[in-house]
Amino acid sequence: MARAWSDAPIFTALYDDAAVGDLIARERVNVSALARIPGANRRFRYLAPFYPRAFEAFDLSAFDTIVSSTSAWAKGVRFREDAVHVCFIHTVSRFLFDYERYVGGFGLGTLARPMVSRLVAWDLRAAQRPSLFVANSHTVAERVRRYYHRDAVVLHSPADVDRFTIGAGAGDYFFIASRLLPYKRIDLAIEAAQIARVPLIVAGGGPSEAALRERARGTTTTLLGFVEDARVNELLGNARAAILPGEEDLGLVPIEAAAAGRPTIAYRGGGARETVIESETGEFFDAPTPESLAAAMRAFDARRYDARRLRAHAEQFSPQRFVERLRAIVDEARAAR
Repeated sequence: MARAWSDAPIFTALYDDAAVGDLIARERVNVSALARIPGANRRFRYLAPFYPRAFEAFDLSAFDTIVSSTSAWAKGVRFREDAVHVCFIHTVSRFLFDYERYVGGFGLGTLARPMVSRLVAWDLRAAQRPSLFVANSHTVAERVRRYYHRDAVVLHSPADVDRFTIGAGAGDYFFIASRLLPYKRIDLAIEAAQIARVPLIVAGGGPSEAALRERARGTTTTLLGFVEDARVNELLGNARAAILPGEEDLGLVPIEAAAAGRPTIAYRGGGARETVIESETGEFFDAPTPESLAAAMRAFDARRYDARRLRAHAEQFSPQRFVERLRAIVDEARAAR
């Protein structure tokens, strides 16, 4: 008997509170007590000290195979000795390796250090529990080796390529679709677009939205806030290029852009080096500075890119291929047990 387990006692990206409540009521999703706290979906970061105990409390004793998806907590679930736990890991916990940008970026700074220190100690212990790690990129696999002293199989995350259609690229703007978080470096892109004097459209919401709107005031950047999928497809398909200004664990934006027939300008670091083929599906800028990105935006020529070649690149990351490979990895892990 197998059970898939996710790093989500609350569904921060996919569902609002009402939808979570409906899924719980219909017993379609097993959740911890944290999901029942009013407003937890919006204030999930404040519940971080309680996550380790919540995940360790899940009773998985009936299952011989557990597949988890995690960026922090689900790797810590407990399971019986003869079971297999295959953990698909999106990143090593950011409070472990990127404290200042991730925790400090939310205005918590030194106030959070004692609490984060306890989470770090738990995180390092929990990382020894899974039978096998599957990393979403070589970048993340290297972090797993460095911080957890574990090896990881690499399987790139899938992108919902069928959500996108090839666009005409008729717009004169660059485009970002992103959660507005400090480490995403949207601030860098706003400044770069102003230096290059090119239009930039940003779609997405998040904790940094108010600060970024203030930063973008009077510049060439327009912040749209949350945008429905159909509108994202339209905006992306008509953009000169997508922009990926921060260092990502994998970075699905270049894949989604390619699915819409558009190239990407990405920072040369992290997982983007695995999802962007230089001069074929996009370009890189080398320094994490507004000036470096601005120079790439000025020099960019969208006419160099073939939409059909871009789409073919994106389809290599289809969900079907991902599921087939993950099934094979789980079967191999079970056989090895």
